[in-house]
Amino acid sequence: MFADVRKIAALAWPVLIGQLAIIAFGVVDTAMVGRYSAVDLAALGLGSSIYISVYISLTGILTALQPITAQLYGARRYTEIGEETRQSLWLALVLTVIGFLILYFPQPMLHLARVPDALHERTVAYLQILAFGLPAGLAFRVYSSISNAVGQPRLVMILQIGALLLKFPLNTWFIFGGFGVPALGGPGCALASTAINWGLALVGLTLLTRVRVFKPFGIFSRFCWPVWQRQAAQLRLGVPMGLSYLIEVTSYTFMALFIARFGTTTLAGHQIAANFGAVLYMTPLSIGIASSTLVAQALGAHRPADARALSRHGITMAVIIACCYGAIVLALRPYVIHAYTPDPQVLAAAMPLVLIVVFYHLFDALQITTAFVLRAYKVAVVPTVIYAVALWGVGLGGGYALGFDVTGTTPDWLTGARGFWVANMASLAIAGAGLLIYWRVVSRRYLQAGATPGMNADADADADADAAR
Repeated sequence: MFADVRKIAALAWPVLIGQLAIIAFGVVDTAMVGRYSAVDLAALGLGSSIYISVYISLTGILTALQPITAQLYGARRYTEIGEETRQSLWLALVLTVIGFLILYFPQPMLHLARVPDALHERTVAYLQILAFGLPAGLAFRVYSSISNAVGQPRLVMILQIGALLLKFPLNTWFIFGGFGVPALGGPGCALASTAINWGLALVGLTLLTRVRVFKPFGIFSRFCWPVWQRQAAQLRLGVPMGLSYLIEVTSYTFMALFIARFGTTTLAGHQIAANFGAVLYMTPLSIGIASSTLVAQALGAHRPADARALSRHGITMAVIIACCYGAIVLALRPYVIHAYTPDPQVLAAAMPLVLIVVFYHLFDALQITTAFVLRAYKVAVVPTVIYAVALWGVGLGGGYALGFDVTGTTPDWLTGARGFWVANMASLAIAGAGLLIYWRVVSRRYLQAGATPGMNADADADADADAAR
């Protein structure tokens, strides 16, 4: 077990640092805009929820490249990695058009949220600026998927740290103004993020042509048009993955949209809790990505027993660390919230929500790590169904019933934003349990196939069949 934990940790810590650097974008945005105005902070919370829903669901489709590449890398089929990457870049181009239209014309979603007039203009401006950075964000996801798949997460981490170093000065300039630039408030941090995304994309794509580990793939050695067979294979895995990301993220997005009806102060408190929960989420996410890489490489090399052991140890590692985080947050909760805002009303609104975050993070760690391990097996459809039932049905539906006291019997302490967060916690527990049970079924199937003479030659076909389930 300890050998596996060391392997996972060696890949997970660069991913964690890189992800923390990216999530720090949101922390910096929240803290700086919170000191500009409460209205801009609420608009930031609403706008970022919509943007993340679009961005994560689209990049989720492209993330299918990671398990595909990792299995090919484990099987030493390097030239196929280059072809899969070129096809993924074509997908990114198509997804850019879809995402741009949604972000540049967000009025239908804002109408659904019944956004107050004071927030509407600022939220639209924020999203329209981010729309122009979406192509770069998708291109960088292709780069990061390849780097993680071949066990080189440091190449991603270095760029993400560099981006964070640029974020604070650019935010200061665009949010508060100076040197001929007017104070833009919340939309200013969107402008900073867009500029940084383009820098990341250009550097990342350049590294794919220069770094030694990528050269055997010949990614840009020749031009190719889209190949339907490869596109279809990526979409069979990527669409369910993107949908699962969409379900996961929109469960939070619609929380923000519904919580917006309780007023600006409640929404600002929710934004603090959501942002802090996202910071905690980065550790199990990193462990999941690292575990997925090692599991996929083991499957590509036809070592299903090693893949199952790596999966089990990665999931256990994430849950144990989540318990430790919970104890620390319980002790430091007031100090954490005060670091976000000095507003006493927002502090009071955020305090009970962060307490709930402590407990739901444990279930969040279980579900996200298990989901990534299943993706290494090229399994995506059944996990998506589990997500839909748990997160949309129990989390969002239950949250609406509790938060708005639909039945008229909800206790006062479960109404409002707290009802949404409690239901969300329950949904993550259900999702985590369902995914864990399904992983046991899938991994046992691979073990049985590996023990059967002649089955290893058909491992890739079995994986594609599983992806359709």
